Amino acid sequence: MPTIEKAADRQTVITTFETSPGNCDDLLDLLTDAYEAFISKQPGFIAAGLHVNDAQTRIANYSQWEKRQDFQAMLRSDEMRRRNREINQLCRTFEPVMYDVAATF
Repeated sequence: MPTIEKAADRQTVITTFETSPGNCDDLLDLLTDAYEAFISKQPGFIAAGLHVNDAQTRIANYSQWEKRQDFQAMLRSDEMRRRNREINQLCRTFEPVMYDVAATF
């Protein structure tokens, strides 16, 4: 379960995927499989969530990692590179961005 706290010593990554309504379910299936079969088993993984907008044109992914390096190692793995090539075919763009929690309310 993600925990959003300013004092938390963890890396937050928010990735947005721009897709089409016709590809949204297939993209969501690929992302779900990536988390269930691979990403969630990587060192430093804490939690993640997938969010779909009403128009099914964007998927947002919120994930937390113990350290920045844990996320980067997962992203650089041969397995994730292969998966990202598949994911890229179903979306116009996707961009993972690392964040620090600045405030919570």
